[in-house]
Amino acid sequence: MKKNTEIRIAGFGGQGIILSGYIIGKAAAIFDNKFSTLIQSFGPEARGSSCSAQLLISDNQILYPYLVQPEISIILSKDAYDKFGGELKSGGIMLVEKDLVNPENAPKGVKVYAVPSTRLAEEMGRKIVMNIITVGFFSATTGVTSYEATRKAVESSVPPGTEEMNLMAFDTGYNYGKELMEGEKPKTKKAVNKAI
Repeated sequence: MKKNTEIRIAGFGGQGIILSGYIIGKAAAIFDNKFSTLIQSFGPEARGSSCSAQLLISDNQILYPYLVQPEISIILSKDAYDKFGGELKSGGIMLVEKDLVNPENAPKGVKVYAVPSTRLAEEMGRKIVMNIITVGFFSATTGVTSYEATRKAVESSVPPGTEEMNLMAFDTGYNYGKELMEGEKPKTKKAVNKAI
């Protein structure tokens, strides 16, 4: 029986944290035929305040929907890193926003992969899609959700009329992650692997 995959997504309000969690959970549950749960937390100020999402993904029904100790963290702000950076299991994966988070004190044994999602979104002319770039990066670097399932979840979750732009953002993040992972293959024997 496969255990749950525990995922934390954290940053600040306005970065699309909750939508990212929703899309990843939907990709798993609707399009990859798995089970998933999502719990969200955000400050009363909303935009600019701390925000996080807890996701569990499993091949089996999930009986307890809360994180015990995540294997994967997606960290999109310095404050989120300060708060959640040390909670990962040894051997876990931390994905960070390259220009906003400096994971120099990442827990020992954690693999850290960075993506400049805000910069890539700005280059597309739409800073708002940085979360979709991050979702693509997540799919490519972790393999928890498949490319096809995650892309379908993006397409069916974004506002009508924005599908093309969001799919382009997803592919941008996915391709960035795929190229990074292909470059990482020779280095996988290292206990700590920081690709920054």
